Amino acid sequence: GQSYGSKRQAAGRGKTVGCEGTMTRRKAVRKPRSTLTPWVLLIVFFFAELLVYSWCRVQYVQTGYEIDQVRQERRRLTALHHEFQVEEARLRSPERIRRLARKRGLVMPDSSHVVVLP
Repeated sequence: GQSYGSKRQAAGRGKTVGCEGTMTRRKAVRKPRSTLTPWVLLIVFFFAELLVYSWCRVQYVQTGYEIDQVRQERRRLTALHHEFQVEEARLRSPERIRRLARKRGLVMPDSSHVVVLP
């Protein structure tokens, strides 16, 4: 049958041991690759992608609210601008100016009091 050395090789799982107990040769032992590692990486990747998507969505909604607020402010300012234009036209009306001048005792100057500058 088998010699003592070949029995020790079978029992030692790839190690060859001589009769004296010294190692003479060793085969490389590979660890079986874990099938869990790719799944963990995939789950981490999807979780990171979910976080990025959620952040983008929150920014999108927040920007929408800001745009709506700016539009409302613009409508308010446009209406206020229109009111100011109406008030300016009322204040600049020649009839109003004549009426205020008469109340204060002002009169139109005659042509001898008017000086035209070049």
